Amino acid sequence: MATVTAPAPRISLPGVLRHRAVHKLLLLALAAAVLVPLANAHWASGSWPDALTVDFTAPLSRTSDWIIDNRDSHPLFLYFFGYVSNGVVLAVRAVYLVLLGVGWAGVTAIAALVAWRVAGVKLAAGTAAAFLACGLLGMWIPTMQTLALMVAAVLASVAVGALLGLAAGLSDRMDRILRPVLDTMQVLPAFAYLLPVVLIFGIGVPAAVLATVVYAAPPMARLTSLGLRGADKGVLEAVESLGSTARQRLLTARLPLARRELLLGLNQTIMMALSMAVIASVIGAGGLGDRVYQALASVDVGAALAAGIPIVLLAVVLDRITGAAGDGTTPTEGSQRAGWVYALLAAVAVAVAGRLLGRLDWPDAWTLNIAEPVNRAVDWMTAHLYSGVPVVGGTADWAGHFTTWVLDPLRDGLQGLPWWSVLLIVAALAWVIGTWQTALTAVLAMAAIGVLGVWKPSLDTLSQVLAAVAVTLVLGFATGIAAARSERFERMLRPVLDVCQTMPQFVYLIPVVALFGVGRAPAVAAAIVYALPAVVRITTQGLRQVDPAAMEAARSLGAGSGQQLRQVQLPLARRSLLLAVNQGVVLVLAVVIIGGLVGGGALGYDVVFGLAQGDLATGLVAGAAIVCLGLMLDRVTQPTERRAKKGA
Repeated sequence: MATVTAPAPRISLPGVLRHRAVHKLLLLALAAAVLVPLANAHWASGSWPDALTVDFTAPLSRTSDWIIDNRDSHPLFLYFFGYVSNGVVLAVRAVYLVLLGVGWAGVTAIAALVAWRVAGVKLAAGTAAAFLACGLLGMWIPTMQTLALMVAAVLASVAVGALLGLAAGLSDRMDRILRPVLDTMQVLPAFAYLLPVVLIFGIGVPAAVLATVVYAAPPMARLTSLGLRGADKGVLEAVESLGSTARQRLLTARLPLARRELLLGLNQTIMMALSMAVIASVIGAGGLGDRVYQALASVDVGAALAAGIPIVLLAVVLDRITGAAGDGTTPTEGSQRAGWVYALLAAVAVAVAGRLLGRLDWPDAWTLNIAEPVNRAVDWMTAHLYSGVPVVGGTADWAGHFTTWVLDPLRDGLQGLPWWSVLLIVAALAWVIGTWQTALTAVLAMAAIGVLGVWKPSLDTLSQVLAAVAVTLVLGFATGIAAARSERFERMLRPVLDVCQTMPQFVYLIPVVALFGVGRAPAVAAAIVYALPAVVRITTQGLRQVDPAAMEAARSLGAGSGQQLRQVQLPLARRSLLLAVNQGVVLVLAVVIIGGLVGGGALGYDVVFGLAQGDLATGLVAGAAIVCLGLMLDRVTQPTERRAKKGA
């Protein structure tokens, strides 16, 4: 008779110790106990060792000198870059002359009628009002210059992005090849694009347009690829069963099914192109961006605001029109073609009438000078709010206290840490939230910063990013929770978030300079305002999408409102909250770099200095360090898809 032996009882670990992240932390603690004494014995200093630094100044300077010396004589420049430059100039000039030839009435009528056919009367009225406001502010000609640059840049960006997205959507190999390229293009700050194109094409419109194309093409490429890969398999199989060729399947099935993604890509490309077209004003692009840049350089807040308002209006109008087209809410059914014909005839009639009446240019008598009263208001704020306010203190006091109590200790603390301890912290954070591959990528990106020789400026930038992200998350999570719990508050907040999300990055510098002056604190403030809308929206959406059954179960057990939030909504919305953190980090980094224009210093200053002086070594090294910093922050703040699916 066989004897049944009972299995030995298994030792059950406490609940906390069974968590995967705790296992990783214990392993990291063990590794740190071994590695830290060894590293401290060899490298006790906080600075990056000179022996591990590679100086790229000499080769980059030689490259810069060769480009400058051969720009007017080498066949590559004469017969390739020269033709590209001439083609860009002709395209922008042609669009600009058409806009001037149509006149202010014709341009306004065309924009309003397009908005009417796409999204209805309400948006048409708003579009007409936006263009008229540009004229009233005395910015009609700069607006047309910016619009001409935008049209040429967006057409080129859409063409390049669609071709790249088509290749990535139809080929897995191309998708793998293009993914890191598009990642780099999106993380690289806008300023870093300007220096290489200025060296090749010189100051002017061609450099501005081509820098805009490089910056704005990635979203079109990504969304095109996403739309093609997400096409309904059943529809594709049905089309294939009818004997269609690969080309016919693409034209009749895949592209029509990807219409929403393609239009969303167009929307994002337009927004990024407008943002870049404004930033490109520093290299001679002209238009509204040049007015803002010149006004900021002289701290003329009134003139900057007069040029900034049309930029915001253009962004809002273009965002609404392309967004309505992407949502499929076009109110044109049945007589769609006839409606477009009537709209075109009406626009032509308005343009011809304006030309016959000699009213092509915006009348000078119809302009409103807001620069003077705005500057008076700024002077009043400077005199009464900038400092010396009883009890609460002035805005300059707030900026000074934030710099003294937050930015300086954070920067000094990061720069005081041994370099190897920073790498260990990065590895720990990235591995806890992701995988060992994620940790390796983050560590290599951070180590590359040291190799480039910009370790301390990068930690200065990192301190500004961390401070801005902390404030952004506190305000964003609190506002997002309030919006998720109150539909009325969300409706009131929606137009504010819409305007904030469509404003180009450059425009955010205007109010912070007026309120806080120049320095690192204003750069952080601009970054907070820029990143806050995305964090609020993602947080609100994540909390609203929590399973209603889970909420009902919590209420049936007698959980209060606060308990439901802490124990149900926040844990179930974890993935959305982490995405909000990730997006907040990326957006904050983008504006902190631009803050170099208003005294932000660190890597942003190096990029601006390199651009202003034509110093390829300084500008490109700082740009590469920013890419590495962005890559590290992205890996540290975003869990991998595998872990998100497991819910670990």
